[in-house]
Amino acid sequence: MIKFHPSEQHLVLYTAGELSPAMLMMVGTHVDMCAHCQSHVQDIEEQMASKLFGDNEQLARRASFDEQQMLQAIFNSQAPAASVPIAANDSLYLEGQRFALPPTLARNHHHIGEWSRLPGKLWRAPVRVGGEEMLNFIYMAEHASLPEHTHKGNEATLVVNGVFNDEHNEYRDGDFMLLDGSHKHSPATQNEDCLTIAALEGPLHFTTGLSRLLNPFSSLFFK
Repeated sequence: MIKFHPSEQHLVLYTAGELSPAMLMMVGTHVDMCAHCQSHVQDIEEQMASKLFGDNEQLARRASFDEQQMLQAIFNSQAPAASVPIAANDSLYLEGQRFALPPTLARNHHHIGEWSRLPGKLWRAPVRVGGEEMLNFIYMAEHASLPEHTHKGNEATLVVNGVFNDEHNEYRDGDFMLLDGSHKHSPATQNEDCLTIAALEGPLHFTTGLSRLLNPFSSLFFK
C-alpha cells in the first residue's frame, strides 16, 4: 500500500498544469500508480470545472448549441498538418531486468538518456524534460547505499519499483517523498533492488566522512 503522497498543493498544481516539467512527470507518475490520488485529482478537476463553468444546469445550457452549425464549422476549418505520434514504450531494461513503466513514464520513454554506473552499486539515467530541475532514474542494486547527504534545494523521489529505506522510513512502489535542505538521510537497499525517479533542484551535499570529498563533483553524478 502506498504510504507517502504528494501534498494537496502539488495535486492542485498538477491538475492545473502549473508544475515544472520535472514535477509534472513525477506527480503524474505517482497518480498513475495511486488509486487514492487518481480519485482526488478527479475531485479537483470537477471543482475546477465547476468554478470555471458553473453548475450542471449552466453546463447544459452551454452545451446546447446548434449541432448543424458546429458540424459546418468543423468541415469549413482547415485540417491541421498530420504528425507522427511517438509510440509509448512501457518497458525499461537494466542489468538483465525488465521494469514496467507507468503510463506517464512510458509516454516519455524517448526522453530517457543512457545509463551510467556510479559508485556504491548505483546506476543513473537522465531524463530530458526541459526546465532547470534535474530529473534522473536512479537504480540501486541489492545492498546498495548512498552516503548521508542533504540537498541544495528540494529533492522529490518516487519509487517506481522495489524498496529502499533510510533512517526515517521504508519506501515502496508508488511512494512519493519531498525533501529540502533541512533533511539529511542515507538511502539504502537490503535484500531487494529499487528503481526510483528523482527530481533535484540542485546537487547533493554529502555530510559525513570521506564522502564529503565528493561534494565538488556531485553535480557530475546527478545532473
